Amino acid sequence: MKVKVGVNGYGTIGKRVAYAVMRQKDMRLMGVTKTKPDFEAYRAKELGIPVYAASEEFLPRFEKAGFEVAGTLGDLLEEVDVVIDATPGGMGAKNRPLYEKAGVKAVFEGGEKASTAEVSFVAQANYEKALGRDYVRVVSCNTTGLTRTLNAIKDYIDYAYAVMIRRAADPDDSRRGPVNAIKPTVEVPSHHGPDVQTVIPVNIETTAFVVPTTLMHVHSVMVELKEPLTREDVIDIFEDTTRVLLFEKERGFESTAQLIEFARDLHREWNNLYEIAVWKESISVKGNRLFYIQAVHQESDVVPENVDAIRAMFEMAGKWESIKKTNKSLGILK
Repeated sequence: MKVKVGVNGYGTIGKRVAYAVMRQKDMRLMGVTKTKPDFEAYRAKELGIPVYAASEEFLPRFEKAGFEVAGTLGDLLEEVDVVIDATPGGMGAKNRPLYEKAGVKAVFEGGEKASTAEVSFVAQANYEKALGRDYVRVVSCNTTGLTRTLNAIKDYIDYAYAVMIRRAADPDDSRRGPVNAIKPTVEVPSHHGPDVQTVIPVNIETTAFVVPTTLMHVHSVMVELKEPLTREDVIDIFEDTTRVLLFEKERGFESTAQLIEFARDLHREWNNLYEIAVWKESISVKGNRLFYIQAVHQESDVVPENVDAIRAMFEMAGKWESIKKTNKSLGILK
């Protein structure tokens, strides 16, 4: 039996998750929701994906455009076992009562507060905690990126500090900035550290800056070690960590631009780089301090986590079995 999946919000994350679900042999995509008949809605229909209006209030938009929808979100919920809520941050919490009333499970994204779900989730870190759960929150792109690498060395961590250099907007967002500024976040430390702690128990603090780029986030990470590690030890650990890839400057990976070009060369949809990219040359150990720099493709690194969350919620597979299936279906390199 395939798990029937709906995606509420077919945007930057939603369309990528929908694509990933369609690649799974044990899942079936039943439909997606949109608030308006934009190019993404038309593309979904071209791909044979049933499109539903996010609510009845949006139906006139589709009717005016002559775009025939399959129904509304309420109708979609009658067809699914689980819904991926990829709506704008804060909407998931408002939508949860709808899912509860319909008797369907739900996966929320990182824009929601941790209290919206029963567990915050990164597959390789705490897959077991999501087993059988009804409501799971896949943490944000930045939190997922930090968790993947920090979880690999968590037994050695006494304290971690990360500076988040965040992209200003996704590539298709023409309404956000800054255009000619570096913008520090007003909260110090930033929310990313506490968010990591909802997944793994590490002592971490973070700060963040927004810069005028759309490609990726970059993290500069410093870890105070409670047990000795060498640079070679860390390289070996990261090389053995799924969904983490080492890239070398001497091979042409000088910036996030080359990382995205690498994803293009892989012929991946939307240039997705599901893996967290760590610059190998940046890995350094000075006394009890470890340093490394990593990049996060904010549009795609959480996509495999959504797929694994579904398997955990329905107890369809063990941790490594699910990760292996997801990796293979999406062409994840390691």
